[in-house]
Amino acid sequence: MKIWVDADACPVAIKEILFRAAERTRIKVTLVANQYVQTPPSEFISHIQVPMGFDVADNEIVKRSVEGDLVVTNDIPLADEVISKGCLALSPRGELFTKENIKSRLNMRNFMETLRSSGIQTGGPSALTSRDKQAFGNHLDKWLVKRQRHR
Repeated sequence: MKIWVDADACPVAIKEILFRAAERTRIKVTLVANQYVQTPPSEFISHIQVPMGFDVADNEIVKRSVEGDLVVTNDIPLADEVISKGCLALSPRGELFTKENIKSRLNMRNFMETLRSSGIQTGGPSALTSRDKQAFGNHLDKWLVKRQRHR
């Protein structure tokens, strides 16, 4: 099992949590982005730089992830695709995407996209909070413990 990170929009604080977890638990963490992403020197942390383009990084994650992997992303369509492959999807804010909630999240995302395309200002996401980081860390720890039991 590996951790895949949709790294273009992943906050630095979340990457740092993932880097520490990789070293502590010896799990492979791969950041996928269409730009260079600085990573600490580690045999457990890697980076894949993909060409610029719409959903190129997302498609790379879908292609490489396998059942049981964890995918860290804010991208609802990407979360939907990896969940259908049997992966776990977790947002950097600590929201766990599941088979039970992903379709409603996808519908809401599409609705908001329709509003934005019609010119309605919907605002951007709020700043990452310490509560968000804690929720992310808690879900990550649960996944890591479960992974250890299945080794």
